[in-house]
Amino acid sequence: MTLLNQPTRTTALPLLDTEVLRTFVLIAESGSFTRAAEQVFRTPSALSMQIKRLEEILGQRLFLREARRVRLTPEGEVLLSYGRRLLKLNEEAVTQFLAPSLEGTVRFGTPDDVGSRILPGVLAKFARSHPAVQVDVVVGRSIDMLRRLNEGELDLVLVTSGNQGVDAERGEVVHTEPLVWACLDGGVAGQRSPLPLALANQGCAWRTMALSALDRSGLAYRIAYTSENCAGQEAALLADLAIAPLPLSMVRAPLRQLDNEAGLPSLGEYQVLLIQAASAGSASEVLAGHVVEAFRGLR
Repeated sequence: MTLLNQPTRTTALPLLDTEVLRTFVLIAESGSFTRAAEQVFRTPSALSMQIKRLEEILGQRLFLREARRVRLTPEGEVLLSYGRRLLKLNEEAVTQFLAPSLEGTVRFGTPDDVGSRILPGVLAKFARSHPAVQVDVVVGRSIDMLRRLNEGELDLVLVTSGNQGVDAERGEVVHTEPLVWACLDGGVAGQRSPLPLALANQGCAWRTMALSALDRSGLAYRIAYTSENCAGQEAALLADLAIAPLPLSMVRAPLRQLDNEAGLPSLGEYQVLLIQAASAGSASEVLAGHVVEAFRGLR
């Protein structure tokens, strides 16, 4: 029996270049050819040529160029999912054969507001590449993390620059982000006078930045609630009892950023520092690399 309309030979599909995929993912995550070019030390025009070739191979347009940024087309969004998975598989395959076998324990300290945003991805990636290394995570205040690092109890810590007792010259800046005023969407706390504030305890950089800005502006305020962590501040916001200074990335529905309607002063940006102990070993170095990469993905 003869089957009709069957191909007599298979046609080889084109292979996607890993470096081009990495470029595509960087552009998609940063929203900018220029920012992506800075990360790979190439020119934006060189990256543009790579993407043009990729679009020709796939027969699809991947990016829409707008005034200040680029955004993905629906086809680009599909490729981004595949691209991330392919790059992850490539890294795992290479690591399996080339990465040195690491064992031992890494003691990692982080504030809750910082670590919660990157820890799941960082720990998952590190566990895949170095399954024999145990990671002990300690969550607490920046000043406590730094003290434990100095006392030899931790190998690697994330701290907020500007916090009491934190030397801004020590460590590596791994993240910079605007600090903004946040409130409950549809709430009235931002309309009250004096302004009710939900702040972290004394010594927190966000608290210092907020109070300094308000004092310079002359706006009347009162400290209505204090908490050691962001969860306490968010609780006051969700109850519409106060407004609070928060990193822009943490302002999610049902919260919103307070714009200029309340005449609030700008708060500027804050920075996150990564500090390693002098005695930290190879496993700590590798974990630090994953942390830096994770923060780069937030930009």
